[in-house]
Amino acid sequence: QVQLVESGGGSVQAGGSLRLSCAASGRTFSTYNMGWFRQAPGKEREFVAVISWNGVSTNYADSVKGRFTISRDNAKITMYLQMNSLKPEDTAVYYCAADTLGFFRATATEASAYGYWGQGTQVTVSS
Repeated sequence: QVQLVESGGGSVQAGGSLRLSCAASGRTFSTYNMGWFRQAPGKEREFVAVISWNGVSTNYADSVKGRFTISRDNAKITMYLQMNSLKPEDTAVYYCAADTLGFFRATATEASAYGYWGQGTQVTVSS
């Protein structure tokens, strides 16, 4: 069983920054590909970013490329999402997710590849 807990959400003005954290449980975190997804009111959950189990490979949604940076610290069993130049359209609940088969496959952008999810943290960007 994997438990994920997000933190770091809040309210900021457009152009501001936030850093989200995702703390995981378990001794095998270093073998998971980890992803961030978000869901805005009335919209489907969408992919934001993913990082491979060893941190070597990352992938981003086009809408956040150049503004968001995903990273991880396997020693701290934590993943991060640094969000800069935030826009009102970034407003959503942000979820972290674990692909526990990540050691055996490439990073995935589909939510169906992730078996474990956090409870989400709200990010609100005002104009």
